[in-house]
Amino acid sequence: MPQIRPVSDLRNHFAEITQEIQATGKPVFLTKNGAGSIVVMSMEAYEQGLYESEVYTKLMEAEVEAYDPDTPWATHDEVMSSLENLLARCESAEGKRA
Repeated sequence: MPQIRPVSDLRNHFAEITQEIQATGKPVFLTKNGAGSIVVMSMEAYEQGLYESEVYTKLMEAEVEAYDPDTPWATHDEVMSSLENLLARCESAEGKRA
């Protein structure tokens, strides 16, 4: 169940709210005049949400691209051969630097 508190609690009970958010990892929803106003969450939860959003966006882009009829497709053997060639070039470049 979400934690819902009046926005005045942020000023009057900041330490308590901060401790609760850090302990549970869950956001606190603050209301003003009975209506939702802001959400307070830990920095870790915020960054995790940004990361997940970015991953979901990339997955959606990949899915759209996969269904695009103009997108070139490669067989498993073509992909593996290309990766083996790339790996060989990288190993060769490393050997020349040593």
